[in-house]
Amino acid sequence: MEKIEIPPNETEDLFNKLASQGQGRGYFLNHNEKIAKSLCEALLKNKKRYGHQLCPCRLSTGSREGDLDVICPCDYRDPDLLEYGVCYCGLYVTKKVFTEKIPTKPVPERRPNKETRLINKQKYMEEKNQPKDINNLPYPVMRCSVCGYICARAEAPEVCPICGASHDRFQRFI
Repeated sequence: MEKIEIPPNETEDLFNKLASQGQGRGYFLNHNEKIAKSLCEALLKNKKRYGHQLCPCRLSTGSREGDLDVICPCDYRDPDLLEYGVCYCGLYVTKKVFTEKIPTKPVPERRPNKETRLINKQKYMEEKNQPKDINNLPYPVMRCSVCGYICARAEAPEVCPICGASHDRFQRFI
């Protein structure tokens, strides 16, 4: 595999961008700046290698479509943060972990294996064109009671990405 060099200023720029954008939305970078910056560098290397910022701790499927669930921020970040206080690769942590500088521990892989992802994709494609029964959605629809932000997922985010309201300000909408 070819060696990809990333200029330090590019890594620093991505680190600063993710830190400033994230904190306003309740997402904090790992308090260990060395780890956070090395993960930012790996994201930039993956962008040059694959054309997208693939999570540095996961293997590419070889296509953007196959990697959509693990392009940073990945689909598994928020469930990992809610359950473990840190995401799988360790780039993002909760506010508590960040402010109290709580040591992070490894997070179990949440991403389904390739066969399961293929089955899920086939089901999605089959269901995509079917009429929707609003009472039979795959995820609950959560609504921020402060700003009205709506998301469909197993759990509400720790912090509303629009207004910054806390997790407990979300209500099940549908």
